[in-house]
Amino acid sequence: MSQNPIDESGAELTRLVRATGNSLSGLRRVWRDERAFRTEVVVLAALIPLALWLAGDALEFALLVGVWLIVIAGELGNSAVEATVDRIGTENHELSGKAKDAASAMVMILIVIAALVWLGFLLGKSW
Repeated sequence: MSQNPIDESGAELTRLVRATGNSLSGLRRVWRDERAFRTEVVVLAALIPLALWLAGDALEFALLVGVWLIVIAGELGNSAVEATVDRIGTENHELSGKAKDAASAMVMILIVIAALVWLGFLLGKSW
């Protein structure tokens, strides 16, 4: 007899609803507290109409928008690292700096990747 992956009691649905609430709460908190996150969301809002105009099909649109959503996801991770390090302590420590710098570098690399995708898309047909 195979088990149903969805709990019959509705516990799985309850867990999913709570997890979604936690995710939305995280987005609200980071929006409120992190200027870089707000900037990246505004950039996304500007890129969506441009992607609609430039994309030849749904796959190109998904690539152009999705690569910037990855930047935003990276910024969420960066914010989580910063909050965790700040929670541990406010004194300067080499490992705290290393963690924060690495998370910041991650976002920078994601922005470079996004820029390369957009640039490659824009120049690809005339390269």
